[in-house]
This record gives sequence, structure tokens and C-alpha cells, in this order.
Amino acid sequence: MNAKRAGLTLFWIGSVYMVGMGLVASWVGVEPALRDLSPAQYGETVWRFDGVLFLLWALSIPLGSILAGVGVLLYVGARRPSIWLFGMGVFLVLIVVETLLPSRHFPPLFGVGGGLILAFYLGILWFWARKRKLLEGAAKTAADYQLTAYTFFLITAWFLCKAHGTPYLKALEDQPLESPISVMVYLVLGWLFLFLSHYRMARTA
Repeated sequence: MNAKRAGLTLFWIGSVYMVGMGLVASWVGVEPALRDLSPAQYGETVWRFDGVLFLLWALSIPLGSILAGVGVLLYVGARRPSIWLFGMGVFLVLIVVETLLPSRHFPPLFGVGGGLILAFYLGILWFWARKRKLLEGAAKTAADYQLTAYTFFLITAWFLCKAHGTPYLKALEDQPLESPISVMVYLVLGWLFLFLSHYRMARTA
């Protein structure tokens, strides 16, 4: 099997894994069980926390995206070091973050992480502005879509901080727990405009 065909195969394996377990199984299996069943009842289902199916579901998006990404890199003929760096790099970050970071609330991480996100966003704006001046036509429109996506992702980060930080703030402990529905809206908008950016560029290729 040549690299291009192997890449396409990996892409589809990763995609089916993400859609099947990360999306469909969430809708019809995991989410209804978590929402409606008691801990004891949930432990009797096929989705129990120590079961194989739950592990496959929990890893579906992280591992599926790595497989799909490696597949795309193979398909486009990327150099082998780049493929290994992407696949193993993202996998190692996943392992470190999920196993070595503290499981208890750690307020400094929110402050430092938020500051870094803001700094990266402002840096992106700086380089984006320099590059956009050189673009024409569809490339300029695609760049505008990218900027919109990045801005929605920054807004998402801000409201994620609210959603995950509020339960740990003493002055807000009496506030009712709110569904982070706005976070999902901003995330969808960010991914939509990033998709539109790539779609716009692909149409002109």
C-alpha cells in the first residue's frame, strides 16, 4: 500500500471512529445514561467508567483526530519527520496533560494560561495584519474569515474560564449553576469561520 492510500485509509479510520464513538455514541448512549441514571445504575451499563466501551468513547476524539491528521499528512506527501512530530507530539502532550497535571482546581493555571492565550492572540493579530496587506482577492477574504475564527476562539476561552472557574469562587458560590451554552455557540462559530477560510482558499486552488 503506497503512502497516499495508507493516508486515506487512516483518515477514514480516524473519521469513522470520531463520528461513531465521539458523536453518535455520545447522543444515543453515554449522554442519556449520564443524565438520567444514578451512579449505581450507570455502573451497571456497558458505559461504566471502568469498561472498555467507556475508554474507547473517552479517547475517540483525541485519538481519532491524531489518526485523521496523520492520514492527511501521509495523503499530501508530507515528510516523514513532520508526520512523526505531529502524531507522536500531539499524543505525548495528550498523555502528559491527562496524567500529570493536578486533578484538583489550580487557580494559577487559569491566570497564566489566560495570559498566554491573550498574548498569542495579540501576536496573531500582529502577524495577520502584516500578511493581509500582501494578499489579494479570495486570499484576503479567507484571511478575514481566519481572523473572525480566532476572535471567536478567544471569546470562547474567556467564557470557558467563567464556566469552569465560577464553582470555585467563594463570592459566587450562591449563584445558580448555568449551562455553558454560549461556549458551544462561540466554539461552533469559530470552527465555522475557520472552515470557511479553508473552503475559500480551496475553491481558488
